[in-house]
Amino acid sequence: MERSGDQLVSDTTEEEMMPLMGQKSVVLKLPGNSRLGRLQRLGDQDLPSLAKRLKTECVTDLDVSYNNISDDGAAHLADVLKEDDSALLSLDLRFNDIQAGGATVLAESLQSNCTLLALRLSGNKIGDDGGTHLATMLQVNGSLKELELASCDLGSQSVIALAVLLKSNQTLRLLDVSRPIIVGRQEGWAVHFSEMLVVNGGLLELHLGTMGLSDTGMERLCDGLQHNRSLRYLDLRCNRVTRDGMRHLAEVLKQNPTLEILDLTANRLENDGAMYLSEAVAWPGCALRELSVCYNNIGTEGLLSLAAAMRVTSTLSHVYIWGNHLEEPVCQAFRDLIGCGRLHADQTDVSAYEVDGHVFLAAAFNSLRRRCC
Repeated sequence: MERSGDQLVSDTTEEEMMPLMGQKSVVLKLPGNSRLGRLQRLGDQDLPSLAKRLKTECVTDLDVSYNNISDDGAAHLADVLKEDDSALLSLDLRFNDIQAGGATVLAESLQSNCTLLALRLSGNKIGDDGGTHLATMLQVNGSLKELELASCDLGSQSVIALAVLLKSNQTLRLLDVSRPIIVGRQEGWAVHFSEMLVVNGGLLELHLGTMGLSDTGMERLCDGLQHNRSLRYLDLRCNRVTRDGMRHLAEVLKQNPTLEILDLTANRLENDGAMYLSEAVAWPGCALRELSVCYNNIGTEGLLSLAAAMRVTSTLSHVYIWGNHLEEPVCQAFRDLIGCGRLHADQTDVSAYEVDGHVFLAAAFNSLRRRCC
């Protein structure tokens, strides 16, 4: 269900919707970026009536992303979460105008709420203060499973606070702190996340994209990853990891039996890093199933080593390589993988074609899935 002008537009009629309101699972979608055309986005003035409806009807999933909701509107939603009989399981507030005050009242409401499972705040400028309050909330909240805080202007203080609190919180399954604002190249946060990964047995998915992670930080992070046996998805997109950092991560992949999805898009692996990675992929203990190395300046040698590793292992099934140097030997190798059925066409981002006896690879509209939870 989405808002178009002053009307609520749904795939079902109003009469068909009425019985659904009495069921346990009602999804209410009011995103401001709908493809229906020109929209009237929700603002704070719309939240009192929406909050009233949420208190009287059994809405379990609310999507009000990409609207104009600010701290005042967030306060109305926080009041709903404070209700003993709140039905909300998922609250999507991505890309609104919520700042530290709104994040604070939401965090306070979640200290007593025991039903909400997913809170998505990515794209709101809640800053260090807002992020720190949400981290503190994790100390007492025992039900929240997913927390998305990408592009929220988090600083070192809140990022570290989240890592510290996850040493004791074993409930959260997904955390996204991508694209914080960390001054300089200090990577103390990586040490705290490493220490957290040693003792946390609940986290399944961790997004650390655009964190400024270098080889030194990667080495620190791997110290913890070596001991972790729960994480399934690690997102390291758009960082500064080179062959030296990949060497440490490759050793983790050889030993870790649970890490299945790895996103290394837009790092600096080059040939040497890709060869370290390929050695790990071919290792008998590697559990990796899905991998992206797009835009890593990898040449023929590195990509051929990856193709060869895929022939050795049956575990890795999804591989994404677009944005590297796809010379003809690479094109032939991946055409063969696809042709023999080792790599399915819908599980890679390239497709092969031939012109005048030469093989080329074209981009295919497939990519690594963004979530595993």
